[in-house]
This record gives sequence, structure tokens and C-alpha cells, in this order.
Amino acid sequence: MSSRRQFVRLAAGAASAAAARVSPASGASGADDRAYWVEVLRRLAAPLLTRLAKRRLKADMPVELSPSGSDAQRRYTHLEAFGRLLAGIAPWLEVSLAPSPERELRDELAGLARQGLAAATDLRSPDFMNFTEGRQPVVDAAFLAYGILRAPRALWRELDATTRSNVVAALRSTRVIRTSFNNHLLFSAMVEAWLCMAGEDWDPMRVDYAVRAHELWYKGDGVYGDGPEFHWDYYNSFVIQPMLLDVLETALAREPASDRTRQWSEMLKPVRARAARYAAILERLISPEGTYPPIGRSLAYRFGAFQLLGQMALRHELPSGTTPAQVRCALTAVIRRSIEAAGTFDSEGWLRIGLAGHQPGLGEGYISTGSLYLCSTGLLPLGLPPTDPFWSSAPADWTARRLWRGENLPADAALPSEKR
Repeated sequence: MSSRRQFVRLAAGAASAAAARVSPASGASGADDRAYWVEVLRRLAAPLLTRLAKRRLKADMPVELSPSGSDAQRRYTHLEAFGRLLAGIAPWLEVSLAPSPERELRDELAGLARQGLAAATDLRSPDFMNFTEGRQPVVDAAFLAYGILRAPRALWRELDATTRSNVVAALRSTRVIRTSFNNHLLFSAMVEAWLCMAGEDWDPMRVDYAVRAHELWYKGDGVYGDGPEFHWDYYNSFVIQPMLLDVLETALAREPASDRTRQWSEMLKPVRARAARYAAILERLISPEGTYPPIGRSLAYRFGAFQLLGQMALRHELPSGTTPAQVRCALTAVIRRSIEAAGTFDSEGWLRIGLAGHQPGLGEGYISTGSLYLCSTGLLPLGLPPTDPFWSSAPADWTARRLWRGENLPADAALPSEKR
């Protein structure tokens, strides 16, 4: 048995054991949790990357549309799937790992991802993706850029020159799309920030417009509006706060000092404080049973609702009083509740619309099979090495479990108001 196959077998065993566990206190180790997460990542990534590397994604990927969707969504679904998957698995593709079956699996999937980038951006490829038709492509081009931004070695420096040129051309081509006056501004900004990172000509005004608009839309206590209005949903985690952080930091790292960069730098401190507060809120939203409130649109993105919490763990910037171990255990519980639900995958291993199983009624008109792969952004802490406290610490219960069993904890507190 190859070491990769041995890892898959062991990870599947860890997944079965995890599904049977009721509480972190039963003795599950961080190594067990990591093996489970990697197996989840493999289940999400392997069907997609294998087909795309062979330039057969459009031929082989089934496309489930929501009941309220239109056939036009088929134009977008393949870039949605690829871009969103890369945005979530990129930190794991980049992390330094000791020789192990996990590293062999990682290296295999990284190679497939690079072949996928070639297939998706080569005009002669049957899997060349739609970067310009309609308004949706800028969204998923931005997630594709985000994946490369999160794995600059594995997904950029190790590309051949032709593929790098094709990727730049594809992402730059999205400039023809006029974005909506809401979180979509950050997608244009992310593409420009990535071009900046890649050393290409970029448009700082698209970044400036997006970050200033979101500053105006800040509502307080760590939450932004999605545009001028407040929405009860998880878009602060799906898009807004992760991209605000990385767009600002990427632009500041490359742009020469100026009045504009000074203003961006002043924005960054409160953006980080708000992200920490919202991460604390997300952790508290995870129930003792590993569920969370099914509020708002895009629930079919599943545990991608916790992208920001995972990102703050990845950055070692969790809020005070929130430990890496409790976040690991909480997120493991959420992932398990979603992935293990019957009907989550079809018979070929592709995701189906739903939150816990197959629930096509949860699909808004813009949802299709490709959209669902945003759940991979809930796996960001796999970008931390196995020796990191996130994985090496003993199991710990999360806030809701502790409070609902009667533990005496400090009261929660809102983020202090800022002078506007």
C-alpha cells in the first residue's frame, strides 16, 4: 500500500472515530482532528482537481442548479468551484510539512492545482473558464486570486512562465465587469491587490474605493453592512472581513509610502480589532452540539461561514480569552455536523446543495454546484503546521459548551465604539 493510500485509509478511520465522538473531553487528539480535516479536504478537492488537471472538468462535473436558478448559472459554476476551492485549501498547499503521507498527498494535490491553473486560463483548453461574461466571474476570479495570494510559492512561483502569463491575463480581463455597490467591491479590490502582489500593473483606486466604502458601512461591534444596509447573514465571514484584511495588508506591503497608504495604514488597526471581535462572535455562535444559527442567505456554503474564525487562528490573532484548542474543537464539531450528514455528496463525490445534507430549497438563484465549494474556506487552519498549538494542544470545549453546562465564565462585552 502506498504511503498516500495509507494516509487516506488512516484519515478515513479518524473520520469515522470523529463522527462517533460526542465531546472533546472523550480524548480526541489534535492529530486525530487534523487527520479528519485533511480527509475532508481530500474529499472536496480530489474529484475537482483531478478532472481539471485532465481538462475534463466541464465534461465531468455535474451541475446542480437551485430550484429558483436559471440555466445561465452554468456559465459560472466551473470558475466558482475552482476559485473557491483554492481560496480554502491554499494555506495547506503552502505549509511546511515533515516527510509524511500527509505531505505526499499535499504535494500531489498542489501539482494538480497548478495543472488546473494552466487548464483554466489557457484559451485553447476545453476547460478555459469564463472570466468576462456576466457579472459573476469577478467574484470567483477574486477567490482564485485569493487562493494564489494565500499560497504564493505553491500556486505562483512554481508555475511555468506561460501559465503565469495566462493567469495574469485572465484576472486582468475581469476589469470589464462593473461590480455591485456591496461586498462585490472587494472582489475587484482583491484582483487588484493580487496583481500588486504579482508585480503587475494594478489600479490602487479600486482598492481605495472598496476599503473606504466598507469603512462607511461599518455598523459597530465588529460588524459591517453588506453595502449601506445591514443583513443578518454570514457575509462578514464569507467575504468582507477576510478580504478587507488581506487586501489592505497586501497593498500596504507593496505600495510606496503616500498619503493614501498612510490612510490605509490608519484603517488597518480598527479593521484588525473588528475582525477579532467578529471572530469571538463566530466562536460563540457554535452551539454545544456543533450547529450554528441558520440565518440569512448562502447557507449552502456550509462551514465557510467560519472562514474569518479560521483565518484569525491561522494568523495567530484569535481574540483574548479564545484558545486555539477550543476553536479547533468547535470547528471540528461544525465540519462534522455538515460533512457527515447523509446526502452531502453525490455518488461521484461532488457536493450537493444544502447545509446538513441535500437541501436544494436552501439554494438561492445564484447557487449551483460550483458555489458550494466555498465551504473549503472553513479549513484555513490546516495552513498551520501539526506542531502549532492549534493542533498540538489538548482538546478543549468551546464557549457555548462551557456555559450551557454551568461553568462560570466572564461576561461577553461589545467592542468599544470608535470615534467616527
